[in-house]
Amino acid sequence: MSYVKDISFYEVVRPLKVSFATSLGKRDIISSVIVKITLESGHSGLGECPTSLALKHEGIKQIKDVLTEASKKLTNKPIAECQKGLKMLRKIYKKCPMTVSGLEVALFRARLAFENKSEHSYWGGALNNIETDITIPFITDPKMLDRWVRYAKSVGFSIFKLKVSGNIEADKAYISGFYDKLKPLSDGFSVRLDGNQGFTERSFFQLIDFIEHKGYDIELFEQPLPKASYKGFTEIKKYSPIPIILDETVFSTKDLIRAIDKDMCHGVNIKIAKSGIDESIRIYYTAKAHGMKLMIGCMTETITGLSAGIYLALGTGGFDFIDLDAIHFLRHKKQYGDIVIDGPRYTFKTNNTTI
Repeated sequence: MSYVKDISFYEVVRPLKVSFATSLGKRDIISSVIVKITLESGHSGLGECPTSLALKHEGIKQIKDVLTEASKKLTNKPIAECQKGLKMLRKIYKKCPMTVSGLEVALFRARLAFENKSEHSYWGGALNNIETDITIPFITDPKMLDRWVRYAKSVGFSIFKLKVSGNIEADKAYISGFYDKLKPLSDGFSVRLDGNQGFTERSFFQLIDFIEHKGYDIELFEQPLPKASYKGFTEIKKYSPIPIILDETVFSTKDLIRAIDKDMCHGVNIKIAKSGIDESIRIYYTAKAHGMKLMIGCMTETITGLSAGIYLALGTGGFDFIDLDAIHFLRHKKQYGDIVIDGPRYTFKTNNTTI
């Protein structure tokens, strides 16, 4: 078994093609930290520690501080012992879950490289391609909305996730504006909504009434209420005609079990960036065992972090909804290692070297 020789990291800043606006705020760039773990054997792995509107206290400085401390605790330790170290770090730095998750991905990839295994085969190798949705940020400028919708449609997207705000009148205009712009461009498309915790029970049902009145066919509604609104989720789940998918409420298996016990949702959005490798797969199997819908999502990440979710979705083949669109907000290549990007499709190519 190899030892951790070195942990290094550097900051990445990239401009977005369009402002990423949700009920939690707006951003025009992504900023994250790429972490690299190198083993004494020479094998290495990369992970990404993103920043997020949902976790505003986990900024670049905090990420770097945690990684500096993590380096002291994990360097010169056998790989087998590092998972215990990661669990300890997750307890100590509860406010920085994405940092520990990025570190865990780097360690996971270094171990796979040492064992000469690919992520695709590790997760089961079930699929060779998947199709993601694309996010339509909460854009109130009609010209900007039109430009982003036309771009998304022009590169082949047919599944759209609209970021709604909780401001009912603004949301009504935004959703109607989206449908008005897309319908002339497409005969068939699917729509999902993401509330990013912006709604109350009352405003949620107000928007549902509007949607039903308009006859809009909505596939799911992700995280409409604040993350700790346990009673609220139980209430809206009883009456919602649209499946409720939890995101920010569920970071761990313990969180999911609470949601199941309280009958709070129809499904869960798993993000490796928030839960890490081991906890994400535990959430996956727990949700499967309870017959829940499974979504796989991402933060605003580069391909370094996003690819971990792509491999999990491809390898398991078990997700109902794919929301791995972060790379489309950036200038990007069409191929990264063995992942080929063709519009909304990610294809695994077996004749290339893994990331």
